[in-house]
Amino acid sequence: MDAAFHVVDVFAERKYAGNPLAVVESGGSLAEEAMLAVAREMNYSETTFIEGEAADGGYDVRIFTTEGEIPFAGHPTLGTAAVLGKRFDAGDGVTLNLGVGRIPVEVRQEGGAETLWMTQQPPEFGPELDGARLARALGLDAAAIDEAWPVEVVSTGLPAVLIPLVDRPSLARIEIDRPAYDDLHEATGVANLLAFCADPREPDHDLAARMFAPGLGVPEDPATGSANGCLAGYLARHRYFDTPRVAASVEQGYEMDRPSILQLEADAENGEIAVRVGGRVAFAAEGRLL
Repeated sequence: MDAAFHVVDVFAERKYAGNPLAVVESGGSLAEEAMLAVAREMNYSETTFIEGEAADGGYDVRIFTTEGEIPFAGHPTLGTAAVLGKRFDAGDGVTLNLGVGRIPVEVRQEGGAETLWMTQQPPEFGPELDGARLARALGLDAAAIDEAWPVEVVSTGLPAVLIPLVDRPSLARIEIDRPAYDDLHEATGVANLLAFCADPREPDHDLAARMFAPGLGVPEDPATGSANGCLAGYLARHRYFDTPRVAASVEQGYEMDRPSILQLEADAENGEIAVRVGGRVAFAAEGRLL
């Protein structure tokens, strides 16, 4: 194969935190079976493949889990953009051509460090689901669901079920009931479950969250940009913070000892909701496939 790869930690305030990602400079030389094999060898939640130099204003990028290709994911988008900026001299603004379309990423200087921000596709809101059923899938009692807010399917390219919980102890007790999860996955076609609550550990954070997608080979994810983009749209649509505009920070991955901070922005004032998700990226390793 003889392709360079990079390991980066996304939504990480420091190296060896956040969500790890392998980014492979494949140059379009790898068949789909080879990319899947590499993703399984890396064994992260996702591995991305940069298909070549910029064309038509963007870079063609493919994203694989250990189960197969997916059209979009958040931390692979930011992590790949960081590699393109630092190793390909792509600059502070780069566009990735993904399965869901073109996703622009910008770099902002915030708090003395670079934060990468992606603008996701406008959120699409699906059905509201039964809270008790979702509680069973999470291994919780129905009382753990915050009934003030809907349990809802939302997608900005990769759908997620958003599940409001009453507090962080409920969040900490989650243990996926696999039969109940599999029944839900089969019925809805949605693999990602994002549970959240307005009970974070740190006073400068707004929400705490956990994300589970065993149907995609991800028992738990330490930082999920796609699902948090869905969450940003949900928060704006339902005026979760009593405003159609959202500027919030979410902590995720603490239960996995991979603390992650995701920044959310959304605006539902003018009809179509604009969603942005930001975070920092730390470079951890480089090497070559043999």
